[in-house]
Order: sequence, then structure tokens, then C-alpha cells
Amino acid sequence: MTDSRAERKRPSVLVLASTYPRWLGDPEPGFVHELAKRMVSDFNVAVLCPHAPGASGSQLMDGVRVVRYRYAPQRLETLVNDGGIVTNLRRQPWKWLLVPGFVLSLFWHTLKLTRQNKVSVIHAHWLIPQGLIVALARMILPKSVPQYVVTSHGADLFALRGFGVRLLKKFVVRKAHSVTVVSESMRDELMRVCAVTSEVLVRPMGVDLKHSFSPVPSAPRSQHEILFVGRLVEKKGLRDLIDALPTVLEQYPRARLTIAGFGPELHERKRQVEQLGISSNVKFIGAVTQSDLPALYRRAALFVAPFVQARSGDREGLGLVMVEALGCGCPVVTTRTPSVREVFSGWPRFLAEPGSPSSLATQIAMVFADPAAARAWAAEERVKVQTKFDYDGVAAAYVALLKAGSEAA
Repeated sequence: MTDSRAERKRPSVLVLASTYPRWLGDPEPGFVHELAKRMVSDFNVAVLCPHAPGASGSQLMDGVRVVRYRYAPQRLETLVNDGGIVTNLRRQPWKWLLVPGFVLSLFWHTLKLTRQNKVSVIHAHWLIPQGLIVALARMILPKSVPQYVVTSHGADLFALRGFGVRLLKKFVVRKAHSVTVVSESMRDELMRVCAVTSEVLVRPMGVDLKHSFSPVPSAPRSQHEILFVGRLVEKKGLRDLIDALPTVLEQYPRARLTIAGFGPELHERKRQVEQLGISSNVKFIGAVTQSDLPALYRRAALFVAPFVQARSGDREGLGLVMVEALGCGCPVVTTRTPSVREVFSGWPRFLAEPGSPSSLATQIAMVFADPAAARAWAAEERVKVQTKFDYDGVAAAYVALLKAGSEAA
């Protein structure tokens, strides 16, 4: 059978997303693409996501057809990247002016691609706006728009609040064929907020633990490097980690902090470092591609994920950076937040209180005091997370869910 005949035989899935790589090697979070590219043997996969400066309008990435819709003049298409929609709207209220064009363009292109590709099922990542758009489209044109699966990742559930928003979330959930969240704590919150009576499935995103994020025993590991990886936004807790560093330096003066990431808090965190007088011990290396991340995890003495609940109510949905670190054999220090407990199936060994720099400093010092024991613990945890988070199993679960949706009447 030729490739074109095989493509015609496979059902088509349309994936709707906000956060998506703008090009190959883009440091923007790529978890939606990582899932989409693992579905191409079962579906013809098309992704609809917003355009951004420097990105092409349409391209083929790892077998996935990516279509980026325009919603403003190119230089103003900044609603999504460098922090996410919710964070960008809160920090720069003028960007609310971009929302109508964003939503209307998403709606129009969803209808257009559904007709053009003879889509069998839609996978909407995030309840709002993607889930809302496809729910409205199905209500208006029930014979033209297929069933959909909606996945909530965190900010759409925790940070978007208010009575009206709550009604919209209920509408999206009740119209969906299937609803998934990436953690148990999110399921509890979704069922509380939306008064859900049907089943909500926990289906996490994944990490390539077999190839990319894996240990290299011969790679030298630092004795003093502390690593942070993530968007520079409030819920990641970088402020607390920087505040903890002077206390760590009192006991371990050779300690240094490497910060890999970008986002709206960058300048604030740089000023914080300067005010604390620790510039020589902190290095901001900016955005790092997925292909370069494993080397950072393999060389660091430990990785710190100092999650907190943001003032907006937003909090980490899952925290796959911890899985990436463990995959590379790197000890992890984190905080007592619901998503952490799910990654480790219980509370991990090196656990600080959220929002407490002194508690973070204590846990970091514990790793420095006995690095061999910390690495042995990380190796044990790696075995535990592999079954749950490796992408082969994660993708298979989503493929089964989407096939059920495509076969539903």
C-alpha cells in the first residue's frame, strides 16, 4: 500500500492548542507536539495553533501537519508565547484587545480544517479557549463538527475563575466525548468546579525516558551546580529559590545556580540576584531546546522545582520537569504541592514547604551533604516514573481515547 493510500485509510484527528513549538528546536514547551507526532501511525494528524513572529503559516513537523492561524498584525501576535496567555493578559492588560481576533480566527479555522480534512475526532488542549471553541462549533453545526476530547493542563482550570468562566467550563465538559486532566488533583478540582457527574480521566503528558531523558553514567556530575528549568512565571517559584541561595552559600560557598528558561519575570529575577549580591553565583542561560536539556540534567548536582500557588490561583498541573530530571539521574528538590505528590506517588525525599526559602535551603544542603545517597534515591525514583510517564504508554492511552471518540456516533 502506498503512503497516500495509507493516509486515506487512517482516520484524521485535528489537534487544537495554544502553546506549540513555532519551529523545530523552539524552546517553547513542546508537550502537545511530542504527543501529536507519536499518533501519526494511527491518525492523519493536523494541529491548529496560533501564529507567532518568525513562524511559518503551515509546515510539516515530524509527520504532523501544523497550521498556524493569524489573529493580528504579525508584530502584535504575542498573546501566547513567553509566559502563556493567562500570564500575558495579567501583566499586559492591553493584550485583551487581541482576544477577539484570536478567538474568532480559531473558530473559523477550526471549521475550515474540519471540513477540508474530513476530521473524525478533535483533541482540544485546554478547556478555554480551545475546548470552548469546538463545543460551540458542535452546538452550531452538529452534523459538520465531530466529537471531541478535551484535555486540561492547569492554568485553564486553576487561574481562570469567576462565575461566568465556571459556566463556560461546565458547558465544555458536558459537551465533550471525553475529558482528561494531567493529574489526580486536577480531576478533583475539575469535578468540584464543574460539578461533573461523568468520568474524568487522568492522562498525563509524557517524557521520552527511553532515549532523550536517560542517564549517561560516564557523564561527569557537578558537586555544586543547582539547576532550575522552567518558564519564569510566578507559579514556578524561582523567586524563592534565589532567596534561598545566600543561606546555601553560607555553608557551601562554591554553590552556583544555573537558570534555564525565559518569561515575563526575567528582569525582576535578575534585579533580585543583583540586590542580593550573588551575581557571581547565578547564571541565566536563557531558553534551552529540548535536545539540549538532558545534558544540563546530567551534569547538575541537583534540580530544584520550587513550585508555589500564584496569587491568581494558578499552580503547576503536573511538573514534568521533575520527571525529566529523574530520567537523567538527577536528584530533585521540590515543594509540598499536589502535583508533586502525584509524580512521586507520595511525598519525595527532599521536600520543602512552598514559599519558604529557608526550607528550600535546608533541603538543598541535605543533597550537598550526601550526594551519593541523593543519586541512589534518584535512580530508584527513575524506575518508578518510567512506567507512568514514558511517552510510549502515554501516547497509546490517548490514541485509544481518540479512536473511541472517532467511532462514536
